[in-house]
Amino acid sequence: MSDIGDSDASAGARRRTDGEVVLLWTLPVALSLWIASFFLFPGFNPPMSPRMPAEQVAAFYRDPAHLPEIRYSMIMFNWFGVCLVPILALIVLQIRRMAHRTPIFSYAMLGCAAGGPTLFLVANVCWLLAAFRPDRSAELTQLLNDFGWIRFTTVVRFLIGQSVILALAIYFDDESHPVFPRWVAHFNLVVAAALVPASFVGVSLTGPLAWDGFLSFWVKNVAIAVWIVVMGVVLGQAIYRERAENPGRGEELVKA
Repeated sequence: MSDIGDSDASAGARRRTDGEVVLLWTLPVALSLWIASFFLFPGFNPPMSPRMPAEQVAAFYRDPAHLPEIRYSMIMFNWFGVCLVPILALIVLQIRRMAHRTPIFSYAMLGCAAGGPTLFLVANVCWLLAAFRPDRSAELTQLLNDFGWIRFTTVVRFLIGQSVILALAIYFDDESHPVFPRWVAHFNLVVAAALVPASFVGVSLTGPLAWDGFLSFWVKNVAIAVWIVVMGVVLGQAIYRERAENPGRGEELVKA
């Protein structure tokens, strides 16, 4: 009976660890959706100017050539936001593995992981609504467009929070073999710093801080894409190293 019980426990641990790997491999899907949506949405290439008058904004959404691209790109962006949740959950799980005297870092990271994708989805819905009824008044279309752009850009506050929290968690990890190497903490602080200017998008219609500006648009989006790629790689390394070193760890995490 003991052998059977031990076998069942080991199989359960493997299944749980395999579940982590399955979630990890949703990352290429998320990145593909991000890239495809970015190039499909006509408002990004080039980014729409916040100085566009209401009639010009309405004309953009009324253009028959733009309507399908806007609608499908926003649907894809919504799926991208959903695909981010498993990756962020995996980061929370890795923080739980770190040698801390308190679980506060994992709780704080979980809060940021819940807030960021939610605000991202709100931005997409605003753009989708603007394209859903393009015959509405130009002022209402402009309002939806403004709301979408502001939400899309100011979501960086949650991204900044999660990067700083992850960096602190890594710095306070007292394990002789830490979950993430120390350079990952430095990298997250650099990403957080790169995202800070975008949080001030509401103060300017022109220049690098405007939603179409160099800092608020290009630096922000490149930083997000690089963060996804780098964190995907280090997450994969951490998960596979854990599987190799301690195959029973999955059972311990579930009990914890």
